[in-house]
Amino acid sequence: MADTYCPECMRPTEVVFDHSAGDTVCSECGLVLEAHSIDETSEWRTFANETGENDPVRVGGPANPLLADGGLSTVISKPNGLSADYLTSSLGRWQNRGSNPDRSIIQAFKTIATMADRLGLVATIKDRANEIYKKVEDQKPLRGRNQDAILAACLYIACRQEDKPRTVKEICSVANGTTKKEIGRAKEFIVKQLELEMGQSVEMGTIHAGDFLRRFCSHLSMANQAVKAAQEAVQKSEELDIRRSPISIAAAIIYIITQLSDDKKLLKDICLATGVAEGTIRNSYKDLYPFASKIVPSWYAKEDDIRHLSSP
Repeated sequence: MADTYCPECMRPTEVVFDHSAGDTVCSECGLVLEAHSIDETSEWRTFANETGENDPVRVGGPANPLLADGGLSTVISKPNGLSADYLTSSLGRWQNRGSNPDRSIIQAFKTIATMADRLGLVATIKDRANEIYKKVEDQKPLRGRNQDAILAACLYIACRQEDKPRTVKEICSVANGTTKKEIGRAKEFIVKQLELEMGQSVEMGTIHAGDFLRRFCSHLSMANQAVKAAQEAVQKSEELDIRRSPISIAAAIIYIITQLSDDKKLLKDICLATGVAEGTIRNSYKDLYPFASKIVPSWYAKEDDIRHLSSP
């Protein structure tokens, strides 16, 4: 029940929805406020463990402007059981034999969607990666190249452009065994192709240590106060001239903050959570150590505690 203005009662009243008739009725005077309304909810609920491969939905997905037919073509489903209709199976075979210009693109989009879902990325990043791949694929230079590396690089570039960057190691973890070097080469190739098409440099977005910090802290199960202190320390570190990668700076700051807390983290645990080597974290820690009193919030640690940090 919900409140809706009733012209008969001259005030907002509670209304009742009659789903069988599609009517909205005032609960006090019985006036039908809206008749034969359209129910936009699903006709039924689909239970995967009960229906198997049978999907009772009679509509497809939304139109996809990146496909030649908009993604609205008819697909003949596979027949079920041994006593399947001969005509249906024949039509399915002929459809598979026919040339579908979007077949490879659809498969590429499915691979990108799988990688994005495993990384927990939002739909806008997924759509941007699809758009990047379509632009490169239209130029037909992909034959003979590592397809998995190309798709992973498209997803990496999309994350950068949407200001939700992921490390190359994170992309590698979902890229079907593709190495960092292969993704790096594919990224350079894609950027070059996009620049040739647009006639200008490709905007990749700037990476900051804060872009990775909260995710790394979550992997380490850090307390809220420690996460807040690490975020403030990262912001203050941007004012310093520390010539290290943002990922290594984030890892080093996490190491500093955890050493000042009761819940100390081992360096090897930080390495696993951030994907940064121990030697790299130590070098970044060495650069940040002289400025520890400036970047660590005063409400989080005392001066004496900061001075007693282990020297690099």
